[in-house]
Amino acid sequence: MQFVLLFAVALAAPHFTYSAPTGESSEEFVPIVKDTRYHDEHGNFLVEVEAANGIALSRSYTPDDGVVQQAGQYSYTAPDGSPVVVKFVADEYGYQPQSDYLPVAPAFPHPIPQFVLDQIAFAAAEDAARADDSYES
Repeated sequence: MQFVLLFAVALAAPHFTYSAPTGESSEEFVPIVKDTRYHDEHGNFLVEVEAANGIALSRSYTPDDGVVQQAGQYSYTAPDGSPVVVKFVADEYGYQPQSDYLPVAPAFPHPIPQFVLDQIAFAAAEDAARADDSYES
């Protein structure tokens, strides 16, 4: 009986197969058409890389009075065919990208809806009433 149970479990177990890589890949090979790198003893560096499919990156750094600052840009073609360019600076204020494709916050001051103003007034009135109650206690 135990043998039959063991045989049933072995038969029901999933069977995994592995095939060795053939050297062919489903991914497209994209050659690098430009690869420029520069680095000196003062910490300055420049990197420029461009692929045959239009993806490009450039980044540079020059030390300036102890402030770490890098600048550069990257670009590629969006799925709809439009070119995307993102320029950036990274310094003591963080990473600051600039691009027409990045979302932009609404201009301030923007109009505040009346229901928000009403809620603010209501909260202020509640706070004032609560302060009067605690003062009388």
